[in-house]
Amino acid sequence: MAKRIDRSMGASRQRGISFIGLLFVAIVLACVGVVVAQVIPTLIEYQAINKAAAKAAEGSTVPEVRAIFDRAQAIDDFKSVSGKDLDVQKVGDKVVVSYAYDREIHLFGPAYLVLKYKGQGQSR
Repeated sequence: MAKRIDRSMGASRQRGISFIGLLFVAIVLACVGVVVAQVIPTLIEYQAINKAAAKAAEGSTVPEVRAIFDRAQAIDDFKSVSGKDLDVQKVGDKVVVSYAYDREIHLFGPAYLVLKYKGQGQSR
């Protein structure tokens, strides 16, 4: 006769995630993915603005710096900062171009994610 295996005693319990747990994790990951998908374009725009500020710092006068920045803005097509928003200073013999701006991403209802960007470019 074959021995009968008693599963109620001594048997190990199954481990894992339930369907409700899996659903909850999927919803959280989807929400994070949506926010990240909205943040990435602002980071790309920030890099374009930083590059344009570094290029604009090669100018020698304030109008020239702003004109160089505006040309780079037209090429890279960003709208958060324009030439008139720049803070242009001369530190020693170098031109320093600074900028700062905020970007808001609407999450839901009255909730927003506010990203504060600032940076500077200087001549070499």
